[in-house]
Amino acid sequence: MKKLLGAAVLSGTVACAHAQSTVTLYGLMDEGLDFTNNANGSKAYVMDSGFIQGSRWGLKGEESLGAGLKALFQLENGFNVNNGKLGQSGRMFGRQAYVGIFSAAYGSIKLGRQYDSIVDYVSTLSGGILSHPYDNDNFGFTFRLQNTIKYTSPSFSGVQFGGTYSFSNDTNFANNRAFSAGANYSVGGLLVGIGYLQGNSPSSDTTGAIGDSFFGATRLRIFGGGAKYRFGSAAVGILYTDSYLQNPTSSVYVGAITPTGGGASSLRFQNFEINGKYDFTPFFNVGAMYNYTKATLSESGGKLKPNYQTVGVMADYFLSKRTDVYVVGAYQHVGGDTTGSVLDFAYVPFSAGVSSNRNQLFARVAIRHKF
Repeated sequence: MKKLLGAAVLSGTVACAHAQSTVTLYGLMDEGLDFTNNANGSKAYVMDSGFIQGSRWGLKGEESLGAGLKALFQLENGFNVNNGKLGQSGRMFGRQAYVGIFSAAYGSIKLGRQYDSIVDYVSTLSGGILSHPYDNDNFGFTFRLQNTIKYTSPSFSGVQFGGTYSFSNDTNFANNRAFSAGANYSVGGLLVGIGYLQGNSPSSDTTGAIGDSFFGATRLRIFGGGAKYRFGSAAVGILYTDSYLQNPTSSVYVGAITPTGGGASSLRFQNFEINGKYDFTPFFNVGAMYNYTKATLSESGGKLKPNYQTVGVMADYFLSKRTDVYVVGAYQHVGGDTTGSVLDFAYVPFSAGVSSNRNQLFARVAIRHKF
């Protein structure tokens, strides 16, 4: 009887442990051929990894702790399919790396390298085809937040909210720290979101809150909000973001920002986007987006206001649930004031380079596989 009882207890313990702990290996590869009609004055034909979605692999898991609590973690690596190199400046898990606790009643708290609230609550309302100029609002995930505590609430009748605080990890507590907050509301086919992010001295070092190269500036503020509505096979969305940079010096994508009048005291981008998508069949869809960006560059001679009009279209065909092929086309025109800086030239985000004039055309054909 004792042997039978012991075997039963052991069997139950093993089954319980197996049922309450899970680890998942997953990944995605996005690889294609790009054409840019004017990159530094020349046509460019390149093979490029991770345009619509960054190529990655990762591990995520959870363990039941009882009383409605779960421990959870995620490690996500970004890489370049062309050459196998690590992404995110050579970080092993540069896309995400966190551990935390989840409660169905109270939400989750996670610690590590994570996305900010603009990404979590606002970027999902975009068309997802192109980023805004210079990825000024981080919709293209140019940076993540390091040294970060993130709270995410449960859903209360369709309302969910959350926020982050990112430490500088420096003896100067305020240097390169950041915080963000956001919320969304979902009901039926409607999704509404709003978010805010502030960072001090972003990209001033690799160990602080924003350790990835982004804009060189003494302060970053991003505010955004929008809505998306899905009805039948169609979806439409509108959104607005406002990005403010104090004492900007450079962009990771186009280099130094030096206007004719000398150093700039501030640079502001206001993005107005409208987007749509239509599913012709479960396997084929077409999407489009138009974005108007109004920039304001403040320097010693006053305020200069260039603007950027960007149009993007995408057709996507699924060969299976995990594999699809897609085509993207984009065009950008720069108008408004001349600043005497790189801001005067067109640059479709993540194209082969800055145009030598105010116009640029970009096209891509690619295959994407998820596992």
